[in-house]
Amino acid sequence: MDENIYPLENGGVGTFDDHKNNARINYRGHLTGIVVDDSLDIVELFSTCLELKGIKVLGKGYDGNDAFELFKQLRPDIVFLDIMMPRYDGFYALEKIREIDPQAKILMVTADLTSATAERLKGLPSTAVIYKPFDFDVLLRTIDMLMHSSVLNNMAFDGSSVSVL
Repeated sequence: MDENIYPLENGGVGTFDDHKNNARINYRGHLTGIVVDDSLDIVELFSTCLELKGIKVLGKGYDGNDAFELFKQLRPDIVFLDIMMPRYDGFYALEKIREIDPQAKILMVTADLTSATAERLKGLPSTAVIYKPFDFDVLLRTIDMLMHSSVLNNMAFDGSSVSVL
């Protein structure tokens, strides 16, 4: 197998090519996800970018309850979940999804850098956290790491680096 092609847990393949130090990952339509954010524009932009990289977006939602219902119905490979949303926030969705699938791959996305949010995230089993604004290539490398990991880790990154929570 080409050293730049990786098997994914769902049977698909991902590619990772370094070109001028930028990640180029294409999942060739084998990876599925849902995108949840209270901003319609962010959901559409994020979904379009993921689709261009071969990640099939199965559903879009706008609060934590949408995230839970979409996950329950669609069972995507990965959930892209905003934290701060009105009515039902990302913490609500994270807790509800973990009740039905403790091993779900959940990437929390937030612009909230407060210590209270950081502490709350440490106490909850998210898979990874990305802080807005972020570099899309770093996001793709993180997705690649998540999909190759059989262990549920808490990772956080600020858009340019990754660390374990």
